[in-house]
Amino acid sequence: MEDLIKYALSNSNKVSKNSFVDKIIPVGGGCINKAWCIYFKNGKKVFAKSNHINNINMFKFESECLLALKKFANESYIYIPEPLDLISYETISILFLDWIDLKQTNQNILGQGLALIHKLSSEENNKYFGWDEEGFIGTSIQKRGWDTNWGEFFINYRLRPQLKKAEKWGVKIEEYEDILLFLNSFLNTHNPKISLVHGDLWSGNCGSTNNGLGSLYDPASYWADREVDIAMTKLFGGFHSDFYNGYNKIWPLDEFSDKRTDIYNLYHVLNHANIFGGSYKQTSLKIIKDLKHRIKTRF
Repeated sequence: MEDLIKYALSNSNKVSKNSFVDKIIPVGGGCINKAWCIYFKNGKKVFAKSNHINNINMFKFESECLLALKKFANESYIYIPEPLDLISYETISILFLDWIDLKQTNQNILGQGLALIHKLSSEENNKYFGWDEEGFIGTSIQKRGWDTNWGEFFINYRLRPQLKKAEKWGVKIEEYEDILLFLNSFLNTHNPKISLVHGDLWSGNCGSTNNGLGSLYDPASYWADREVDIAMTKLFGGFHSDFYNGYNKIWPLDEFSDKRTDIYNLYHVLNHANIFGGSYKQTSLKIIKDLKHRIKTRF
């Protein structure tokens, strides 16, 4: 694989124009792509992710998300890695990104940086929720499309496709139509501002640079209610009060945002159930059961 990456780099003038590759070292941590640190003889380091050539659209989507996030990132608070090149060579596709030297996360700065992305992007005054191209959340398709109505968008473009996939392991989507109808209406009463979101914000997809800035990577972005990012930070842990204090310092959350957390996280738990199975299935059904109870008691 290292040789394939070297050959691919020899056809690119974007990654490192004036230096040859010194060495390529595998990097751990991912379960979808193989990852690499590329050392050049001039001392530059580059991060690379490789996959089969059939999966090149995953890297195209990631590049688009990173560029969109960079557009609204305040670089005094947060760093988004630059996509350097995307190359297909023989049987592989490779995405090259700026290397980030990470250290222990400064969660207050990270929270402020995320809030600024949400706030600055909301000032674009977009009229639609969604994304132009088909995206990915993990290995699952993230449905493309637009809607002016947040409740309808989230139900029809996020929850319903995951519930449809869950039919393979026993979910009967027709049994949940009443829940989906209520959640649609419930989310519409919230009427959020339209912000660009990271879309897959768990602790493994963010960190801090060695100069103390927050950093975001591995996004699954779209235009949405900013609370979808905040909700996911509470799903798998890894975020503490400094993060939320930093976020609220820039753009305070709605006092009722916790009421929507389980709704937004159901999307991710269903996705994990559809990809990995196991206990995620039971967790999905428990969230649905709890939401059904909350509907009966009018939340």
